[in-house]
Amino acid sequence: MPPAPSTPPWNVRRLPRADGSVFLVTGGNAGIGYFVAEQLSATGATVVLGSRNPAKAEDATASIRARVPGARVRAVRLDLADLPSLRTVAESLRVERLDAVVHNAGVALDDPPRTETRDGHELMFGTNHLGHFALTRWLMPLLTAAPAARVVTTGSFAAKSERLDPDDLQSRDDYRPKRAYGRSKLAQMYFGLELDRRLRAAGSTVASMVVHPGGALDSLTPARPPVHERTTGARLGAAPAGLLLQGKHAGAWPAVRAVLDPAVRGGQLWGPRAFGLRGTPRREPVWPHLADTSVAARLWDASRDLTGVDPSPLPGQPVRSG
Repeated sequence: MPPAPSTPPWNVRRLPRADGSVFLVTGGNAGIGYFVAEQLSATGATVVLGSRNPAKAEDATASIRARVPGARVRAVRLDLADLPSLRTVAESLRVERLDAVVHNAGVALDDPPRTETRDGHELMFGTNHLGHFALTRWLMPLLTAAPAARVVTTGSFAAKSERLDPDDLQSRDDYRPKRAYGRSKLAQMYFGLELDRRLRAAGSTVASMVVHPGGALDSLTPARPPVHERTTGARLGAAPAGLLLQGKHAGAWPAVRAVLDPAVRGGQLWGPRAFGLRGTPRREPVWPHLADTSVAARLWDASRDLTGVDPSPLPGQPVRSG
């Protein structure tokens, strides 16, 4: 009896086709999100960039079209810091189903003072976590309409050393910008894993997984003018860092694999191969503090109360067979 054909190893530069699929990338106009969108566009899928800045979104779509012949790429307005506005995003996509959403957009502040969204939430927690939490609720009908949709949440290696304070999720008592950023990304990762537990419990066709880009630097990122400019000086100065870190084009690889690879399953964590900082994507053990389901449940309940919505599967949604 001939041996069963083996699955070829994943090749970040030779992606499988995804013709007919529709993918949404939040923050797809810049940084890692741009490269996620560019790489997914090369598969034949329709890729929608979610961006709060129409001019930057136009630059990004033009750049992708210039590099990917026949790219099916467009943009929709998306402001994660404005929770009420997210209700209309699903309709603005103008699609009957959504095969994957990559929760990538985020804001990072380096200096005080503490800033809030228009809804009164600390800016990084409100945008990076609460915005994606609420957006998932409004996208869930479109995700459920796809045969096997995926919610891919992009966390951060910086979250590995952080811990949530469930009694001060919005850093009101002790605001430190870098810590608040790390905690907002950690909250996203808790959300992605808890979402999958709830999807599985409901027998949903949707799966949720978490990725992180490792150490991704602008100075190691190839130029994509006007989306990203890189001077010769910056390139040469960053050369030593390239031994341990990588550019944002490579930081996109775990998210792209999570969208496309059937071997990636819900509830998994994927990141770069070498020390979690650089290289091709691989599955990682879920970090011990991320495996704490009691913290995840408390965060979910608090997020539901703060946003007024719940992304849990709705009654009557399709379920997996078997």
